[in-house]
Amino acid sequence: MTENAAEPGPEPENRPTTRRSRPVLISGIALAVALVAALVTGITWAVAASSGNAAFAAQRDDALQAGTQAIINFNTLDFHDVQPGLDLWERSSTGPLHEDVVRGRQQYADSITQARTVTKAEVLSAGLTELNDHAGKARMIAVVKVTVTPDGQPPTEKRSRYQAELTRDGQDWKLSVLGPVAVG
Repeated sequence: MTENAAEPGPEPENRPTTRRSRPVLISGIALAVALVAALVTGITWAVAASSGNAAFAAQRDDALQAGTQAIINFNTLDFHDVQPGLDLWERSSTGPLHEDVVRGRQQYADSITQARTVTKAEVLSAGLTELNDHAGKARMIAVVKVTVTPDGQPPTEKRSRYQAELTRDGQDWKLSVLGPVAVG
């Protein structure tokens, strides 16, 4: 018999092609790593946002802003209309300072009216030196520029440094102590 028909040779192997599977595998791993990184970042952000750090920072900012405004209030008065300024002193204070304002209100009104001056304050710099959020207490320092305008005279400026203690009264921070810082 003549063998014209080709003998069947070995069957081709069914091997996966490595050229196509490597990019898919690498892309899959990269996607998995990106998803894990995004998950870890999201969890870290959520924990940080819900931790006490954000709340503490908000209390710090609230105390500093309230203290700064209260120092401005205590250094801004107009002898033409003293009572609204003294009302602001009362609303800006608590504790011993508030008691002093209430007790000496008439004396303050008389002194300001007799001095015949208008004062306007601007806080140039301020910062908290202490904050105990749990106790509702804070301390701050401030540099204040006060423009003093005596009746019928040109204004003059003076700069003062103050130290203050703040106490949380309900949801608000108020001055409980205010005093000058000695120079030198």
